[in-house]
Amino acid sequence: MTLPFSQACENNKEPILAVLSRHFRTSGAVLEIGGGTGQHAVHFATHLPHLHWQSSDLPANLDMLNRRLQSAALPNLPAAVPLDVTQTTWPVSTAGYVFSANTLHIMPATANPFFFSHLVDILQPDGIVCVYGPFKYAGEFTSESNARFDQWLKANNPLSGVRDFETVNALAREAGLTLVEDNPMPANNQLLVWQKQAS
Repeated sequence: MTLPFSQACENNKEPILAVLSRHFRTSGAVLEIGGGTGQHAVHFATHLPHLHWQSSDLPANLDMLNRRLQSAALPNLPAAVPLDVTQTTWPVSTAGYVFSANTLHIMPATANPFFFSHLVDILQPDGIVCVYGPFKYAGEFTSESNARFDQWLKANNPLSGVRDFETVNALAREAGLTLVEDNPMPANNQLLVWQKQAS
């Protein structure tokens, strides 16, 4: 059986794991939004066995994602569940952690507010959110390659595109999240870490 594969996932999984290991320390449930090929889920669930790693993706992508998850057969990595961030009710009722890689620039910009407002509904008090991907700062791309990537995204879908850090952080803040870290990552990406404010 041929498994889905992304070279980018192979390249960034160790740097991401280093950050997750610092923040996803205690036992609990993780909701991964946009599991893609499943390489991240398998790698992180393997190296963070104290976590119950629940991956998710759009319904059309689940078969591809679940092929890899089922092949891994890890006790803390169940089958992925369908999730569109704009849907009112999410398939996970509570989680201590949320992780998402390369999703905010793929989904329409109009979905970004739902991403934050809905995830905070299921996130436990003091819960952690980690989001990986490219961002603009003060309206400027961090590299020429990210500018070209943005053009490519918009050519495929005018509603997609590299997001402004300030806009994304404002959405997170409105949802009750506080920025903890902004980590530079390989290939001109960032790993943003927020924590839910205790009520």
